[in-house]
Amino acid sequence: MKTDPAAIEFNRLPGNFARRLHQISVAIFLQETEPFGITPVQFAALQSVLANPDIDQRTLAGAIGQDASTTTGVVNRLEGRGWLQRRPSPTDRRAFCLSITEQGRELLQAVTPAVLRSQELILEPLPENERAEFMRLIAVLVNGNNSLSRAPRKTPHAG
Repeated sequence: MKTDPAAIEFNRLPGNFARRLHQISVAIFLQETEPFGITPVQFAALQSVLANPDIDQRTLAGAIGQDASTTTGVVNRLEGRGWLQRRPSPTDRRAFCLSITEQGRELLQAVTPAVLRSQELILEPLPENERAEFMRLIAVLVNGNNSLSRAPRKTPHAG
């Protein structure tokens, strides 16, 4: 079966909508958090370290759905800003354990209202009674296709 490329309505493809929604969500996040100078990935990393004290970088990468080299760069920047502390793992000489600093905790406390506001703005065009269903459906797509990602998200395991 051959498909005529001219017949494809690019602006109706789910991948195009996903790409555009990502661009829009990042723009809204950066707009709302501008005074703090933090990116969505940096926020995700800090929040994950806060929720999982002494998490190693490889586990953090899986938790936030990023590849290891990108996560190393994120950790380097967060450590450079005094928001994270990295120390060698007591059980694996090749790994580093991460902990959030007091400065990082203060940042998260201060930026969280702006982050939550950005999420509300992303959903604002939807009627309130459709927002939960949209979130349910987008979670089905993301979770159902997770294994196809270049950096599949993995839930950190305790202990």
